[in-house]
Amino acid sequence: MIAPGANARVYLACGVTDMRKGIDGLMALVQSSLRQKPASGSVFAFRGRRGDRIKLLFWDGQGFCLYYKWLESGKFVWPPIRDGAMQMSAQEFSLLLAGIDWTRVKRNAVKGPSKAGLSYWFCLKILAHRCAQL
Repeated sequence: MIAPGANARVYLACGVTDMRKGIDGLMALVQSSLRQKPASGSVFAFRGRRGDRIKLLFWDGQGFCLYYKWLESGKFVWPPIRDGAMQMSAQEFSLLLAGIDWTRVKRNAVKGPSKAGLSYWFCLKILAHRCAQL
């Protein structure tokens, strides 16, 4: 897929969008409903009534790009908000495009190693042993 930059902000157009709209119609929605600038470099995502289709509008520096995806089965998970926009992270956006329910993904708590000193000592011991074999 030809994609926007990794640092691009992503906005979901909450509610239902008429999927017959093209670049011009979606640009008008971005300006009027989302109150954003279409050429800002952000990605604007729109979902149709059935929920199995999504359109992405973004500016790549040379012109506007329109990406259209249609899921064979299932639906894109969309926020229950009826109007306006919602900003999401790049990770959530990746899950959304993959057809994964990004609202239910739970990140595991990250803890430091419980025996960091022992692990470090053990790694040094293995490294010293391998160097001695050379």
